[in-house]
Amino acid sequence: MNRRLVAVLVAVLAVFTAVPMASAQSTATLSDIRTGQHNGFSRVVLDLSGSPSEHRVSEVTSVAHCASGEPITVAGGQVDEILSVTLIGAAAHDENGNLTYTGSRNFATPGLSHVRGVALTCDFEATLGIAVGYGNTSSWHRVFTLTNPSRLVIDVGL
Repeated sequence: MNRRLVAVLVAVLAVFTAVPMASAQSTATLSDIRTGQHNGFSRVVLDLSGSPSEHRVSEVTSVAHCASGEPITVAGGQVDEILSVTLIGAAAHDENGNLTYTGSRNFATPGLSHVRGVALTCDFEATLGIAVGYGNTSSWHRVFTLTNPSRLVIDVGL
């Protein structure tokens, strides 16, 4: 009888340790989007509570909301190219659905020479999407993470 009980307990433990459980601590949350102009490039910074699992970057000509599929026009006037950045394991809300980022979800960036606008394109199932619109298709970009504090940095320049 004791062997059966031990076998059942071992099997139950194996299931709970083999299946990763999502938790609030495993999802980084967005608290702010900051922008700044530097010599030769414009910068967009996403302030996060932790590091996302990964991020993906692609150059596109249009974006849509990830849940509804509705097109999003990035603010800022004529946008010829969009840098679409997707953070896996990140959100703009906490585990209770409360917004952690309360700023604008689509705004122009008139003080920047290379970036025209920024739009939040996704905040769904631990996936956070950001679109950075710019006017020159010859622009270069770099996207990287920094820690202490955690943030994702998007640079666009010529």
